Amino acid sequence: MKIPQHVAIILDGNGRWAKSKGMPRNYGHTMGAKNVEVICKAAYDMGISYLTMYAFSTENWNRPADEVSALMKLLNSYLKNCIKTAARNNMRVRVIGDVTRLDATMQKQIKDLEEASRKNDGLNFQIALNYGSRDEMLRAIKRMMEDHDAGKLTVADITEQNFAHYLDTHDIPDPDLLIRTSGEQRLSNYLLWQLAYSEFYFTDVPWPDFSPEELKKAVETYSSRDRRYGGLKEEV
Repeated sequence: MKIPQHVAIILDGNGRWAKSKGMPRNYGHTMGAKNVEVICKAAYDMGISYLTMYAFSTENWNRPADEVSALMKLLNSYLKNCIKTAARNNMRVRVIGDVTRLDATMQKQIKDLEEASRKNDGLNFQIALNYGSRDEMLRAIKRMMEDHDAGKLTVADITEQNFAHYLDTHDIPDPDLLIRTSGEQRLSNYLLWQLAYSEFYFTDVPWPDFSPEELKKAVETYSSRDRRYGGLKEEV
């Protein structure tokens, strides 16, 4: 079976999963957070090198205030505990997104986590936090303009490769496979540049129920597809 080097996941369906069980939405988010380590371990055991998960988008701030507050508390707790998780599983953890909008405590936790796991050589785990792809590209363009104004960049230097260097994922390979759980079939402003040639896999299974077996199904589907770039297959 052909294993993708990099898998990106949109963790969807936590709230609906909780509602189906007669529980509040925050219960779904809590159980979804617990599933992250399970899937990280399963991914690494399968031979996946990079795993990127969409934890909180720039649009999530528009959710009800009590839900946003609960999510922030959950993320704070997760980041705090993730240092031990990363050490236990030999994961290198990085956060992509605009962390400047997060509170000082969370920003420090992110810095501490990234530094503590920097030398780990197992799974490369990226958490997309306050992330939106359009926001990422705008931030990249602003940095490019600053370098241009400082004389570090010319118009001739602006290439796909140089632009990618300014993105949050500049030292991470593009995803080979995108998985979205819980039945939705859209990208929701996630890694729009990076997913240009990725395979997509959509499943009705909500994130809290997304098991290692479900991950294997996604990878098997990916493995069975005819991967080709540029949109055309060479004629035999």
